[in-house]
Amino acid sequence: MRALTWTPLSPPSTVTRTTVTLRRISLRRNRVCVRATASSSATVSGGGTVEAVELVEIGERSKKWKWKGEYSINYFVKSSPEEVTPASQTVLLVHGFGASIPHWRRNINALSKNHTVYAIDLLGFGASDKPPGFSYTMESWAELILNFLEEVVQKPTILIGNSVGSLACVIAASESRGDLVKGLVLLNCAGGMNNKAVFDDWRIKLLMPLLLLIDFLLKQRGIASALFNRVKDRDNLKNILTNVYGNKDNVDDTLVEIIAGPANSEGALDAFVSILTGPPGPNPIKLIPEITKPVLVLWGDQDGLTPLDGPVAKYFTSLPGQLPNFNLYVLEGVGHCPQDDRPDLVHERLLPWLAQLSST
Repeated sequence: MRALTWTPLSPPSTVTRTTVTLRRISLRRNRVCVRATASSSATVSGGGTVEAVELVEIGERSKKWKWKGEYSINYFVKSSPEEVTPASQTVLLVHGFGASIPHWRRNINALSKNHTVYAIDLLGFGASDKPPGFSYTMESWAELILNFLEEVVQKPTILIGNSVGSLACVIAASESRGDLVKGLVLLNCAGGMNNKAVFDDWRIKLLMPLLLLIDFLLKQRGIASALFNRVKDRDNLKNILTNVYGNKDNVDDTLVEIIAGPANSEGALDAFVSILTGPPGPNPIKLIPEITKPVLVLWGDQDGLTPLDGPVAKYFTSLPGQLPNFNLYVLEGVGHCPQDDRPDLVHERLLPWLAQLSST
């Protein structure tokens, strides 16, 4: 066990120093990844002080972009002009299932101190359109991301995604040409749009008959509506999120509203059914070898949705010893959504990585 003490890039003024403890864990064939935990001189909600963007600011400053001339896509952009330099990066934040731009509220300010930050609501989520009858696929979200970079951002961009947002970023990066995608940051990357993607996990094999039954039931409108109403009930939703997060203190009323609010909008039920019953999409294990851009992978070790001992996480933890463009850190005590669960731990890895990318 060894400890490194260092000051993160552009930390909040109330945090003077953060101590990071690294513990090496052995993997097959002697490959190594790193576990990270942290303590800070000023702590809230189990971690270092983090300045969050107010939901009101996100709502008031969000913009609209017309995708394919038909679908309204909600996005947010923020930077600090006095601190952005030619070496600064442009990043795009892509949320996971059921989430939206505010799920990055604890990260936007830290990133925008030195970089230009875009965040997007994928089609079917947040304040973006939820068109009736639309067949949601991972490929369509990846296409949306690439079109957004081409038409709105118009700069080489680092994609930062969580869960299915990570997978959409992987697909987009594998299909991009030139320098449109400059790098990738994957936070607990999903193996597919839904659980049907991971066939080589014994847990999924065991549950497959049940998953197929659920698919059938969800295609019955009345049953789907009753299930969706139960899921989006705020008390039930809080219980679900408590199981998803390692840091229970961050499962607050604001988080519940971030998830529940858009779920009450028109088209949300159709999106819910289409995503859960649709094709899982491309497997990240097959796409990753095609990507030569720098990649940072952060994985919460308390994730029950894409567990560290599951096939997807096992594959990613094997990559640092195989591919020179990969860095991976396991975050202790963190669940499926590291950016909101323990943003301080994410920033301690993400901000120096971005700075290093700027200098190369």
